[in-house]
Amino acid sequence: MGKLQEFEITFTNNKVVYNPGESISGTVRIKTSHSLQFKAIKVNCVGSCGISSKLNDASWMLEEKYLSSMLSVADKGTLSAGEHSFPFQFLIPASVPTSFEGPFGKILYQIRAFIDTPRFSKDYKTQRPFYLLNVLNLNELPDVEQPSCAVTTKKFNYLLVRTGTLMLKASSDLRGYTPGQVIKLSTEIHNKSGKDTGYVMASLIQRVSYKTKRAVFDLRPIAQVEGAGVKAGKHAEWKEKIIVPPLPQSGLTGCSLIDIEYFIQVSLKSPEAVVTLPIYIGNIAVNLTPSIPHPIAQGAPVPAMPSLSPVPVVPSAPPAEDDLEGELGAGGVDSEEIPTKSHSQQDSSGVPLSMSPSVFGQASGPLPMQSQQPTQYSDGSAPLFCLSTGATIPFFTDGNTTPVPTSCPLILPPEYSTWEYPHEPPPTYEESCSSNNSSFNSSMR
Repeated sequence: MGKLQEFEITFTNNKVVYNPGESISGTVRIKTSHSLQFKAIKVNCVGSCGISSKLNDASWMLEEKYLSSMLSVADKGTLSAGEHSFPFQFLIPASVPTSFEGPFGKILYQIRAFIDTPRFSKDYKTQRPFYLLNVLNLNELPDVEQPSCAVTTKKFNYLLVRTGTLMLKASSDLRGYTPGQVIKLSTEIHNKSGKDTGYVMASLIQRVSYKTKRAVFDLRPIAQVEGAGVKAGKHAEWKEKIIVPPLPQSGLTGCSLIDIEYFIQVSLKSPEAVVTLPIYIGNIAVNLTPSIPHPIAQGAPVPAMPSLSPVPVVPSAPPAEDDLEGELGAGGVDSEEIPTKSHSQQDSSGVPLSMSPSVFGQASGPLPMQSQQPTQYSDGSAPLFCLSTGATIPFFTDGNTTPVPTSCPLILPPEYSTWEYPHEPPPTYEESCSSNNSSFNSSMR
């Protein structure tokens, strides 16, 4: 760097994850081998979102800024040879969204430092990212402690002339979860036909919407569980659990260009049937103990989840459950338990992977994320944390200790770089419950 031997930004107490409304402070450290003339030394705090319709494209089609503050820490003068420190402090606005990095857009926050030198001399600059966590308290969402449930029926033909009826019903124990919690999933299948069904699949799915001129949807399975099929004339039940891995929160409150939704899809192969259970992913877990309800703060928006209704939504087309059970029960339908064939969150022996609760951040801690190779920045540095799927380095720290790598194999979402361009948006909740719509179910396999 010539005269400049060291030019770096450090944060107070090595903190890199902040909440809206907090102050971010630190020091710009400069070490020179010779005297260095300058016109000004400035520090800039910036935050913005950019999206594109092209995969991993840094030339954004649309952008929005959340903060941009400039501070001059030194006016015109000369830095003598040796070490120099310049403190800085910025106030983070209360309405900024959580940091996020995806294949078609990012929400990034950085501290930048500049040394403006006299004319014909080289200017110097450096930067360091920090991360925002705008906490989503699940207790502030309506009816989040209630189960999410859906049911559909399917009439199908087999052996050319025979007709069968099937009912698929699924429910989760809650409508909102935090990373590290377990989704308890219950599925019932009534098979009133003379034909065995294909396998049943349950998937935790993330849908990220990038609101370009032609909306781009990034749809991916986060975790999958496969169960066996149901024999002819049987009533079967399937109970499974899915661990919520480190994931960005639903909605990204404060951002108008990117939206994140989650849902559980339970699908049956042959005949094809599918139901969808919308859920929230947040940062503060649902309080199931009896207490005074938490009112939603005035003016605080609820994450946009168009597919989630305050009450269980059951399509009007299928008959009432009692009527259907009576119809199926009249034929002497036997009940059995569906065995699980495979689980993406278990090792080859079928034993669930052990995960320390400390690797899952909540209100004030970072969430460990997946990556194979760190993203290198122009100044040679790489961020320690990212609060989103597709993060750079899977580090976690507690307090002021040195960040250490975490180990969460098989439970994290796939790399963004390996995901193909999504050609069409996924169906709505009502469409997915329709027995006539099977294209989405097929495309997920």
